[in-house]
Amino acid sequence: MKHPLHQFQFCPKCGSKRFLEYNEKSKRCSDCGFNYYFNSSAAVVAVIENSKGEVLVARRAKDPARGTFDLPGGFIDLFETAEEAVAREIKEETGLSVNSSQYLFSIPNIYLYSGFEVHTVDIFFRCKVDDFNHLTAQDDVSELLFISYDLINPSDFGLVSIRKGVEKLLCENKQS
Repeated sequence: MKHPLHQFQFCPKCGSKRFLEYNEKSKRCSDCGFNYYFNSSAAVVAVIENSKGEVLVARRAKDPARGTFDLPGGFIDLFETAEEAVAREIKEETGLSVNSSQYLFSIPNIYLYSGFEVHTVDIFFRCKVDDFNHLTAQDDVSELLFISYDLINPSDFGLVSIRKGVEKLLCENKQS
């Protein structure tokens, strides 16, 4: 398995080429002593149901996994809470306003972006939306649709963590 920082060749503090593996999740600069730990980026995922109990599914407009199903969401910005991020991402991708959000679970993932492996922790929230009148595919979403749980196929979801999350949701939905 490759070191998560294998693409980082130079120290981000002093620019030295003597930026070497220190342990399984960090590199250390032999010149300035700077230790850089590679940690997961945080992302949010929204599970939104309509009054019929159908789940809002997005079709990805961009790579990675362009054209496959996804659940609305994205990366948490600096100085933003996960709850703020899920509300912002929903607004950006769907035009909808979130009334409330409830933590469900999290799943680690590797998100390939511009040829770089971004390690993430995807935080799933059940989001309550009262008004669907402004539902519009926007940002990096090409289509939005509601699908009943019994018609959802996890293999239609292109990102591994979303597929695993959908499988977990389907399993929980069968038990209730």
